[in-house]
Amino acid sequence: MSILVIGGAGYIGSHMVKRLVENDEEVVVADDLSRGHRAAINDKAKFYKGDIRDRSFLDGLFEKEAIDTVVHFAAYSIVPESMEKPLKYFDNNVGGMITLLEAMRDHDVKRIIFSSTAATYGVPEKSPISEVDATKPINPYGESKLMMEKIIHWADEAYGIKFVALRYFNVAGADPDGSIGEDHGPETHLVPIILQVALGTREKLQIYGNDYNTPDGTNVRDYVHVLDLADAHILAIKYLKDGNSSDVFNLGSSSGFSVQEMLEAAREATNKEIPAVVAPRRAGDPDSLIADSSKARSVLGWNPKYDDVKEIIKTAWNWTQKHPKGYADRK
Repeated sequence: MSILVIGGAGYIGSHMVKRLVENDEEVVVADDLSRGHRAAINDKAKFYKGDIRDRSFLDGLFEKEAIDTVVHFAAYSIVPESMEKPLKYFDNNVGGMITLLEAMRDHDVKRIIFSSTAATYGVPEKSPISEVDATKPINPYGESKLMMEKIIHWADEAYGIKFVALRYFNVAGADPDGSIGEDHGPETHLVPIILQVALGTREKLQIYGNDYNTPDGTNVRDYVHVLDLADAHILAIKYLKDGNSSDVFNLGSSSGFSVQEMLEAAREATNKEIPAVVAPRRAGDPDSLIADSSKARSVLGWNPKYDDVKEIIKTAWNWTQKHPKGYADRK
């Protein structure tokens, strides 16, 4: 039996695929390559190019491959874009989930690990945030992910499709060997943008707002290494295979770092000046998001290996130096 990784050509998905292959799992990848990279997919995984909103594509895949678990990474995830184009996000994210679950139901696939997000919480009422805290998204991206969680829940009630929803906080870093890493177009994530400035391919870092309700006025986020995240998904697969009930888990370091602190850590990790300027706030950005990830640690047995943001940044810097043009260097 195989594990189907949807969105396996993307940043997190490609690290998940590599981890699964290293664990001797049979892996099938489905990706439309609209935002992912064919070069990011491990050579030992089978690859199908297609859109999960296309039911005939999914039927063909499930008929050809013996899939017993789906890991879902295929969603648009840029918050500012979701504010400008909410219908695009609901169509791709929510519509894709509905079509996928229908196909899983009809092909008797009963387990799904879902890539959710801290954006489901919106502006938290307390910190750190636990899984029982209120979910009040303040952008269409977060709203679409929360809707997807609810849809899976009712698919479980009706069809017995068991799920684990993993609410990520900020993901960063790369495989330490530098073979795969983060490459978005356009890039919107803080760490790779900082490293593009360090590399000299971007002139300066724009800090979007310095008047937030945080110690230094810049946004505070909780950063988790992409490999620690992949390991949590592997633990979630085992959790469901062991017959446990569907559940939701936060994934984060349980520590908060401001944009300014991340900039200083990157200056240390790269030994570069990294110029920065303050720019206007972006719509849909909460002041602070820090995870209470104790549930994942106690229930799933998750034990993140990377607890130092400088070490996380160093792995990303290794990828950036080896591949200054991202996956374009490997075409």
